[in-house]
Amino acid sequence: MSKMEVKTSLLDNMIGVGDMVLLEPLSEETFIDNLQKRFSHNEIYTYIGSVVISMNPYRSLPIYTADKVEEYRNRNFYELSPHIYALSDEAYRSLRDQDKDQCILITGESGAGKTEASKLVMSYVAAVCGKGHEVNKVKEQLLQSNPVLEAFGNAKTVRNDNSSRFGKYMDIEFDFKGDPLGGVISNYLLEKSRVVKQPRGERNFHIFYQLLSGASEDMLKKLKLGRDFSKYNYLSLDSATVNGLDDAANFRTVRNAMQIVGFLEDEVQSVLELVAAVLKLGNIEFKPESRANGFDESRVKDKNDLKEMCELLGIEQLVLERAFSFRTVEAKMEKVSTTLNVAQAYYARDALAKNLYSRMFSWLVNRINESIKAKTKARKKVMGVLDIYGFEIFEDNSFEQFIINYCNEKLQQIFIELTLREEQEEYVREGIEWTNIEYFNNAIICELIENNQNGILAMLDEECLRPGTVTDETFLDKLNTVCAEHQHFESRLSKNSKFLTDHSLPHNCFRIQHYAGKVLYQVEGFVDKNNDLLYRDLSQAMYKANHSLMKLLFPEGNPAKVNLKRPPTAGFQFKASVGTLMRNLQTKNPNYIRCIKPNDKKAAQVFSESLVSHQVRYLGLMENVRVRRAGYAFRQAYEPCLERYKMLCKQTWPHWKDLARKGVEVLLKDLKVPEEEFSYGRSKIFIRNPRTLFFLEERRRQCLEDLATLIQKIYRGWKRRTHFLLLKKSQVVVAAWYRRYAQQQKYQKIKSSTIVVQSFIRGWKARKILRELKYQKRCKEAVTTIAAYWHGMQARRELKRLKEEARRKHAVAVIWAYWLGLKVRREYRKFFRANAGKKIYDFTIQKIMQKYFFDLKNTMPSMSPIDKSWPARPFLFLEGTHQQLRSIFHLWRCKQYRDQFTEEKKAIYEEKLEASKLFKDKKALYPSSVGQPFKGDYLDINKNPKYQKLNIVMDEKLLLADVINKVNRANGKGASRIFLLTKKNFVLADQKTGQVKASIPLPDLSSVSVSSHNDGFFALKLKQGTASAAKGDFLLSSDRLIEIITKLHRTGAASSDREPLSVDISDEFLVQFKQDKVCVKFVQGGPKNGNSVTCKRKNNRLLEVSVPPP
Repeated sequence: MSKMEVKTSLLDNMIGVGDMVLLEPLSEETFIDNLQKRFSHNEIYTYIGSVVISMNPYRSLPIYTADKVEEYRNRNFYELSPHIYALSDEAYRSLRDQDKDQCILITGESGAGKTEASKLVMSYVAAVCGKGHEVNKVKEQLLQSNPVLEAFGNAKTVRNDNSSRFGKYMDIEFDFKGDPLGGVISNYLLEKSRVVKQPRGERNFHIFYQLLSGASEDMLKKLKLGRDFSKYNYLSLDSATVNGLDDAANFRTVRNAMQIVGFLEDEVQSVLELVAAVLKLGNIEFKPESRANGFDESRVKDKNDLKEMCELLGIEQLVLERAFSFRTVEAKMEKVSTTLNVAQAYYARDALAKNLYSRMFSWLVNRINESIKAKTKARKKVMGVLDIYGFEIFEDNSFEQFIINYCNEKLQQIFIELTLREEQEEYVREGIEWTNIEYFNNAIICELIENNQNGILAMLDEECLRPGTVTDETFLDKLNTVCAEHQHFESRLSKNSKFLTDHSLPHNCFRIQHYAGKVLYQVEGFVDKNNDLLYRDLSQAMYKANHSLMKLLFPEGNPAKVNLKRPPTAGFQFKASVGTLMRNLQTKNPNYIRCIKPNDKKAAQVFSESLVSHQVRYLGLMENVRVRRAGYAFRQAYEPCLERYKMLCKQTWPHWKDLARKGVEVLLKDLKVPEEEFSYGRSKIFIRNPRTLFFLEERRRQCLEDLATLIQKIYRGWKRRTHFLLLKKSQVVVAAWYRRYAQQQKYQKIKSSTIVVQSFIRGWKARKILRELKYQKRCKEAVTTIAAYWHGMQARRELKRLKEEARRKHAVAVIWAYWLGLKVRREYRKFFRANAGKKIYDFTIQKIMQKYFFDLKNTMPSMSPIDKSWPARPFLFLEGTHQQLRSIFHLWRCKQYRDQFTEEKKAIYEEKLEASKLFKDKKALYPSSVGQPFKGDYLDINKNPKYQKLNIVMDEKLLLADVINKVNRANGKGASRIFLLTKKNFVLADQKTGQVKASIPLPDLSSVSVSSHNDGFFALKLKQGTASAAKGDFLLSSDRLIEIITKLHRTGAASSDREPLSVDISDEFLVQFKQDKVCVKFVQGGPKNGNSVTCKRKNNRLLEVSVPPP
């Protein structure tokens, strides 16, 4: 049994039932439940035999990857889970290998995903067919035709944001190898009424919004358009923008697709001009104008839009204006001209817009066909893809729904015929007795609609062509007369009495019982929509246009080929197209995709049972299942059947060496399956009832469980035996290593014991020697100690004698002091009592002050001038004293700190102080210069031999030497210069040669200008009238701007014969360059400039310096 087959078979791990033919029991309720169960698990595809049901998930699913394409490539249809790729692969392989022309019929209502399904089919075929430059070019053209047709033929509706408003059938042609050669596209019934009017909540065709959103300003100007949607009457505003649709990006995609398909640039421009002309046409409005005969004549209100439209199409304005006001009727040799009233003029305008757009769309399809058609005349294989409207039942059903449902009736008819024919052919091919299958034949409904004598379409054409007054009511009367007895036709006014009291039938309607259900049609508009008339005057006016496409689109306007015959009606043309389509489909092997919309909200994971049930009924899916199950529900080739179920019989398991058919016969006989439940074909086994298949699957599942148990038992036994042998081998290895380890440990133990004995002996000998040495040392120390004690005793005796003598002298002084104190107390005792309080207070204050000063002494702060700490005040009355002492201490501390400075250091700090006064909080560059010492000579002029010339020039003390940039006044670029500063002048010299470029006396300087930003630009301005001012001011740049300007300012301040140098800080200042004054402006640069400062000359009067943001 194949491992891959077990994992991926249609019958394995199913969610619900993958093939509705196997659904048991079969009813509409179980059918819907099965769809819902699979949809909730993202299984959007389900089979009905070879028919694929596709549910629109309304979101992206990871089931269309390149890996998925390879997974389904060259696989049996039922081998994997249901997928649109399986049907595409089956159709492609049948075409390539069996030489059978194929067609894929995709049906469903708007929003069900038909267009996406057709794209998936084409993309799969493109992925699996051959490669090569020419083949890839053909594939790309076929795929890129979709965006072009979608832009011009799709629109946003309430049900679908990208709804196809036309039917499309594409024949893809292949060579004998299966490589694509080209294709042919046929379109059916474009909904051209959408051009002039859209229902609420819907949009016009995509191309109008894409053009206005995505075209360049130059293109819009050429087309005389603006971007505002509200300016155009043909565009609805309530849904002008759609979430998830980028009209501008889609316009670029369409332009690119048209280029790939093969449209020339002139052709693209001509098509866009027609689109713009339609928009302009919708803005033309009319007003009534009374004539002498009492009738009103229509006139154009504002002729501006009419003029612009005529310029786009190359029509004379008067010709088109007359066509909107008059109508010429020709009958044999007579011509009659009648005026148009306002309502008729609006009808003519809208008819022209609809015809212009629909004919342009047909031309687009023909132009695409010219590009993608096969270039060879060799025999070709064909695969057709039909993406057409599904059955439609609305609240208000009109002519469009009538012919759409007629088309679906024909498709249902051919589906039943082809399905039954395929069933019958397979039974005959396999030698199975054919049994007649009863089913509803909708040929009677098709006959009601298309019969050439008394069909509804024939009577509608007859009513449109007959002379006299023709209205929708007269058409309904005719239907009531002719079709009254037809069992599928119902009308309130018919002669059939059973509908006279049917109040669900309005008087102006008729009802047809289609195969999908009853549909009520409102007869209003049937005649006008079937006529689809365009006044001959408008056709002739269009033919006279100089536009390149007009003569192709309106050939009936050629005055040399006037045809008085009435053009065919819309119903007649559609009936002929459907007939051609049906004949085409009958020559091909059909493949069906039935698309279903799960909900009306376009929301993911939402399943509306009533809506899905409605679609299941009108798509006839239950009928499909019943037709498929009427014969045998399941069939399978003998080889895969035996491969899947051979484990159910001991004779076929595990290998059957005879023919596969015999193996299947043995298998079914052993399982005792009743003979009436199956039949043997030539290459397949046919199973009548799904219950038999499920019985086989259940037995297979049980058998697989038993096999899994057996495999587990054998595996566990093998695993245990392998583990035991590994343990046994490991035990031998471990024992050998352990014996080695034990001997190593024994050797190490003997070795360590020997070392311990040796260490003890050596220790005993060392301790013996140590004891002897310690004894000798103690003897020496004892002598020294005795001598020290003796000398100490002698010293203490002498000290004691001296202390006694001092005490005797002190005692005499103390007695004398006490005696004097006693005398004073006796003398002043009489005064002491009167002043006791004051003396006690003074004494207390004195003690407090004494304690305060002693405490202050012990808690004094450090000597650093920046240390702001100070002991706390102990008493409130000492506040003033406390603060004054703090100030005195700080001043004294600062003086002590200043006394440590040398003269050179003082000068540096004075310069720093001067720089702070000039630039602190004024210049953003200042903070970065605080920590940098002012060195002055950065070039070592005196020591560097390169600058010997400058040493000769400089005859006084050098204050500063550095390399700066001199800004060129012409382009704002900098040139390196050496800047030298002395007490009398400053010098600019060339950095490479050392040659002096300029020497300026300091008295000639008037001021210095700098900005407030973090840049090094500064301007040295010279006094007018001096000799140095002839060449103008200097605009310089240096990273040491702060030091240079500070030294210049101090040099001027130190001189008594001139005023101090003025420093101006401004983000905009003037600089005198020879005769011109140039403004230097500082601006903040953007992120792209980074942290660099750039200077650019904007014009003759402005230099702009871009500085980095703070």
